[in-house]
Amino acid sequence: MLRFKNLGSGSTGNASVVEAQCGLQSTRMLIDCGLGLKELERRLIQADLCLENLDAIFITHEHVDHVGHTKRVASSLGIPVWMSQGTWLACNGLDWGFSDSQINVAKDTQVIGLGALQVTPFTVPHDAREPLQVRISDGSVSLGVLTDLGHVSTHVVQQLKGCNALMLETNHDSELLQASSYPQFLKDRISGPFGHLSNTAACKLANELNHSSLNKVLAAHLSERNNRPDIVLNCLSQALGCQENDLLVAAPDTGSPWITVL
Repeated sequence: MLRFKNLGSGSTGNASVVEAQCGLQSTRMLIDCGLGLKELERRLIQADLCLENLDAIFITHEHVDHVGHTKRVASSLGIPVWMSQGTWLACNGLDWGFSDSQINVAKDTQVIGLGALQVTPFTVPHDAREPLQVRISDGSVSLGVLTDLGHVSTHVVQQLKGCNALMLETNHDSELLQASSYPQFLKDRISGPFGHLSNTAACKLANELNHSSLNKVLAAHLSERNNRPDIVLNCLSQALGCQENDLLVAAPDTGSPWITVL
């Protein structure tokens, strides 16, 4: 069985936990670690887990809302961390002090085997040194995690085809962004080809990835100023041909409930 839970999504800190169960064995990977140790522990407890239940951490890129608390969490638990070579180089100035066995280099399309999980990283266009997102499987069903990218490349589409569930960035409504008080350079960065996905772009991708076995879609990484859950649910439901209550939106402070991938 494969299931996942977003613990927090947005500029205040990102983290999700993915769990696979095979018989009596459970494997859990934390995707990004933008929450402080105490806050991460609090939210894991709310999910009926604890810090010691985590087996590994995967970091998608070096922006602080994704990587900010990795050193303290990984050091306290002694668990392995995966990230791209570019992300590690971008973070290396932090002098994390990890051992060679604790830090692992993730590469585009090279599968990471971790207990009952198979994790396939893939490159995405974002304004970071070597950003990765992931497709995760338990050997039966698969989850695509896709946040923090400025546009949808052919490679992204190929890596996510056939997923049974998606955690999909719906960062901003283009009209709300342009009408916001953000300075123009920031608007250009967010809406640019290496920024973040608009609702329109995310819905176009969702429509392209839609198939009979796609049964769970979680909208994530919403801008608190330049988007609204009702707008996201409306456009995604139209793109996927489903009801709004068939979809979920990750909140910055509470994330999402546990979602089982079927």
